[in-house]
Amino acid sequence: MFQGAAQLNLDSKGRLAIPARYRDVLLNACAGNLVMTADADGCLLMYPQPEWQPIRDKLLKLSALNPKIRALQRRLIGYAEDVLMDNAGRVLVSPALRTYGGLDKRVMLVGQGNKFELWDEAKWQAQQEADLSFAGGELPPELEGFSL
Repeated sequence: MFQGAAQLNLDSKGRLAIPARYRDVLLNACAGNLVMTADADGCLLMYPQPEWQPIRDKLLKLSALNPKIRALQRRLIGYAEDVLMDNAGRVLVSPALRTYGGLDKRVMLVGQGNKFELWDEAKWQAQQEADLSFAGGELPPELEGFSL
């Protein structure tokens, strides 16, 4: 289970050092084999490979004749890249994915249960501001009755 947000830096080669608290979990769960792909919100998604495979398989079984499904397949599967965590706990973010996510140096790695989101730090801050609209009482129906 991945949770929490970490402010990190990409190095000059585009490598991301995975925080130590996640490294052992990733080594045990998938031997450091991860999949990175593009998300519609402009961030990147990073899955342990075993978590990604059922998602990919479900997407591939959907009809590519529907333009919306095809667009989703194109984004998620088309950008998907296998990445391997090195001995120093780093993963390489490819130039194509760095461009898609607008990633330069300062990034946010955000745990989302079975995956991570990887955001450009400025985009993350903007997204957080936009998410404050929930404070105005505009909750989706699925959250009615939900309390913390």
